[in-house]
Amino acid sequence: MLSTRDAEFEFGEKVGVIEIIGAIADSKDIIHNLKRFREDDSIKAIVVRIDSPGGGVGASQEIFREITKTSESKKIIASLGGVAASGGYYIAAGADGIVANQGTITGSIGVIMGYSNFQELLKKIGLVPVVIKSGEYKDIGSPVREMTKKEEEILRNLANQIHKQFIKAIAEGRGIEQSKVEKFADGRIFSGEEAKKLGLVDRFGNLEDAIEWAGRMGGIKGKVSAVYPPEKKFSVLKYLVNSSLREVANRFINPRLFAKYFYSPAGCSEN
Repeated sequence: MLSTRDAEFEFGEKVGVIEIIGAIADSKDIIHNLKRFREDDSIKAIVVRIDSPGGGVGASQEIFREITKTSESKKIIASLGGVAASGGYYIAAGADGIVANQGTITGSIGVIMGYSNFQELLKKIGLVPVVIKSGEYKDIGSPVREMTKKEEEILRNLANQIHKQFIKAIAEGRGIEQSKVEKFADGRIFSGEEAKKLGLVDRFGNLEDAIEWAGRMGGIKGKVSAVYPPEKKFSVLKYLVNSSLREVANRFINPRLFAKYFYSPAGCSEN
């Protein structure tokens, strides 16, 4: 099988491969590449290669929506690598078919919310935070005070609502009754072998198998060529500027409370 990193220099019918590696924090580039391949007549099918423990709720949902939108005109196969859990599986559920290894770690159908509380630390160093707010719950999840029972209830309800959205997406994407998905959508992880028995995976195989399957589903009769989106040029200046802006955002703008479709053995998440 022929593979190249740039679709522009390969002729004939091809399968486009889009990689989703690591924590899912932003959907922009992935959506752009899905649209690019969707509108390219020489791309007959698409493989989304997922090796991710999940990530942000919004980003995962946006990619899922773009995959389902794309599948209306072109076949999409999800290829699961070592880990495709939580938001990583959420994305895969929108594809026309899912290929995994028997030992792939997947599932983790749930939502994790959390925050760090610095109240005791602030007391020790003599720092007294002052908060002025316009509403009772404006600083919900504040790291400088204890959470109230009512606030905990509000966040629990929010987590349950987002969890139900996850379950509904899997039920619709995989064609499984929602009541059946609810039985195992408790955050537990599965091996690829277990996931196949539950209907979460269609067949076993590696990336090459997924590309071959996608090509045949897309109507390619001969050799299947796999192409990747062109890699973006790296700019040191842009990286430094963006890194500085992210640091400012993390320190002064972004809330410390997070909600993610994320699998972590330690029970925590990347911020």
